[in-house]
Amino acid sequence: MAFRDWKWFLLLGRQYTSAKVWRSRRGGPSLCWKRCCHWSAGKSLDPEVKAFLEENTEVTNSGHLTPEIRLRLLTPRCRFWREKPDLWPYGDPFWAIYWPGGQALSRYILDNPSVVKGRSVLDLGSGCGATAIAAVMSGASQVLANDIDPIAGMAMILNCELNHLNPFPITIKNIINSEAGNWDLIVLGDMFYDEQLADGLHHWLRKCIRIQQTEVLIGDPGRHQFLSHSIHSQLHKVIEYSLPEYTRQENYGLTSSIVWSYQPSNSLEDC
Repeated sequence: MAFRDWKWFLLLGRQYTSAKVWRSRRGGPSLCWKRCCHWSAGKSLDPEVKAFLEENTEVTNSGHLTPEIRLRLLTPRCRFWREKPDLWPYGDPFWAIYWPGGQALSRYILDNPSVVKGRSVLDLGSGCGATAIAAVMSGASQVLANDIDPIAGMAMILNCELNHLNPFPITIKNIINSEAGNWDLIVLGDMFYDEQLADGLHHWLRKCIRIQQTEVLIGDPGRHQFLSHSIHSQLHKVIEYSLPEYTRQENYGLTSSIVWSYQPSNSLEDC
């Protein structure tokens, strides 16, 4: 099964595995900016992993909504687009796909830098790091990228280098259900692919809003799991983007992606 076919399998079902990992890594101490970060600007990458990622991804800035940002992604010209997924030596490479929700968030931030300028930003489920990169480019005062996959963290550092940026702090722990951090803005894309994970996100984001008055922006192309979840009734559409043809082809019929503002009506209630 080629990677392109596996990608469809992942899109439909294997995301459950990732959702299960998010759920299993709950709790832990409160996250802050100067502690608990697994990577920072001075951290060097494992040479073997770095070489593998550079050999098996392609640097590209085409086919998606943000040509200003260069990324290492899995493309049809990469070996693992054709190889069996079982030969990939690390966890499922969700980070190697620039998902539509993340594209919309990144485009919106680049077009509207006042959304992040001078503010602290958490990019939750950062993946390739594009939205965090867009926040840095647009003048955010602090950016923290979060993903549970350590390989994603390494890929983010490489992607920062591609865009001539100092790597931002990265944490690979699951912070959902931790204490609400003091962020001005939380951004997350393509995270609502499992009902239980979505429930956890709904609860935790609502707590962040209630305690810290955090603003939350969500990117999603309108997947069924997202549209059918109760959180959808508490979202306000900010902007919708038509997806480039390449992204449409790789996401099996999705034609647009939307940025939503999460404004829960019960944010003042106990969570």
